[in-house]
Amino acid sequence: MTQNSDPYENAIAERINGILKQEFMIDNLHLTLPMIQQIVKEVIDIYNDKRPHWSNHMLTPNQMHQQCLVKMRTYKQKNSSSLEATTV
Repeated sequence: MTQNSDPYENAIAERINGILKQEFMIDNLHLTLPMIQQIVKEVIDIYNDKRPHWSNHMLTPNQMHQQCLVKMRTYKQKNSSSLEATTV
């Protein structure tokens, strides 16, 4: 899922892979590729539409993105450095 096969390059992809393996245990299934693709599609629908998240104030990801009353949490600090970017 990453260009250089570096797990630190794409933290979101690694997080999703971990959820698929740990919560839904799809790596324990010995099924054909089309069956696994269907299961992954269904799991993504469950994750986005039916599974509330603590970090989203117990809303599903889709509910969180469709509303505007509750502010989304972000774990990145914007403008964390007071230095301006320079070019060399």
